[in-house]
Amino acid sequence: MTDKPVHRVRGVDHAAFPTFDPAATVRFYRDVLKFPIVHSICAAGWGPERHPDFIHFFFDIGGGDRLAFFYYFGWEPAGDQSAPGDAWARLPHGTPKFFADSRHLAINVEDEEDLLEYRRRLDESEWPVEMQVMHETIESIYTHDPNGYMVEITRALRPVTPQEDLDAELTLQALCDVVAGEAPSMDQLLTRKAELIVERAASWEPAGKELV
Repeated sequence: MTDKPVHRVRGVDHAAFPTFDPAATVRFYRDVLKFPIVHSICAAGWGPERHPDFIHFFFDIGGGDRLAFFYYFGWEPAGDQSAPGDAWARLPHGTPKFFADSRHLAINVEDEEDLLEYRRRLDESEWPVEMQVMHETIESIYTHDPNGYMVEITRALRPVTPQEDLDAELTLQALCDVVAGEAPSMDQLLTRKAELIVERAASWEPAGKELV
């Protein structure tokens, strides 16, 4: 068996950012730039105390790389919105850690062996792994670099299926619909998503075999 090289990362899995305006974010990346929506996570009741329900959604930006956003239900723009910089740069003192850490870079490795090797390197350094998490389709380790930026190293657990891509499209359309109304919530999103499934089911039947 050939020893693996020291440098084992395979590029960017995703770069993630918070958004206060998911509908405009979808219009910009999906409708203007034509980046396909390829994955979404509906996280209801996830995380530690004071962690709101959220949607984590991903766009395909080519080369196996993805651009991701977090939208937190009920979380209003924080900080001075007239200040220069992006949404993250305007965050005031006292901003919950979950929101500050939503901006991060995820780096891809091939397999569990490589993930654990990077865990070993970090745990033996000044910046040990802070958490190791199994998500829906990936397993990740997390730490903060010397500048305070969160870094994620991740491996795929399985491929994302065409059915999941379709589910992501429906989730994001439902999200865009509910944020146009009053007090959007995860319950409203799931209800609207169910309505979209019923509305579009008939049109999927001729192509159903392609998704199976």
